[in-house]
Amino acid sequence: MTTDATSPDATSPDATSPDSAGPDTGFSAIPTTTLADLLGRAQVMDIGVRPLWGPAPRVAGPAFTVSCPPGDNLMLHAAIHRADPGSVVVVESGDLDHALAGGNVCAVAQRRGVAAFVLDGLIRDLAEVREAGFPVHARGVIPIPGAKAVVRPLGERVRCGGVDVDPGDVVVADEEGVVVVPAARSAEILAAARAKLAKEAAESLDSWERAHRARIDELLALHGHQD
Repeated sequence: MTTDATSPDATSPDATSPDSAGPDTGFSAIPTTTLADLLGRAQVMDIGVRPLWGPAPRVAGPAFTVSCPPGDNLMLHAAIHRADPGSVVVVESGDLDHALAGGNVCAVAQRRGVAAFVLDGLIRDLAEVREAGFPVHARGVIPIPGAKAVVRPLGERVRCGGVDVDPGDVVVADEEGVVVVPAARSAEILAAARAKLAKEAAESLDSWERAHRARIDELLALHGHQD
């Protein structure tokens, strides 16, 4: 299947600039490792939610939350027509027996400007998704689709990869994993992340090695270790 990978909104500031208005402002420049250091384990999705093709680009955007019961994908299929451009569609499911989405659903989401899917579940048509370059973080691939029978509200708190996600939380995903920044802390965390990255960039490896050796030796001594 050939699809147009360009969003119809690709010329708008929201689609082209990481510093455009919105709760995700600037987060596309922040590695998940930096965010994990600042936020801790509770905001990091488990390792089962991983990029399904690589090299995985870093994506960041406000969460558009979806809940699908096992075996059903109706609400994700509804969400692609309702999610704002630049958003990351985050789905609670946990189903490892049926696909939540396939190539056409991903292509439409991409064309409408959705930044990525982050799914606690599976997809199919991976070759099409990879060829289109649409970022999907999920638990894997299966060829059988789910049903479309269960209606649930969109835009409510969901749990994905072991992390609670509220609508508008900033979701950052790259090859290292997925981190969720609570919307209320986004400005604070972005400032702290930028400061941390600037400090690390200014430090030489020699300087880091000396400080690291001193810290490790101090901890070893504290716990009674002797060389």
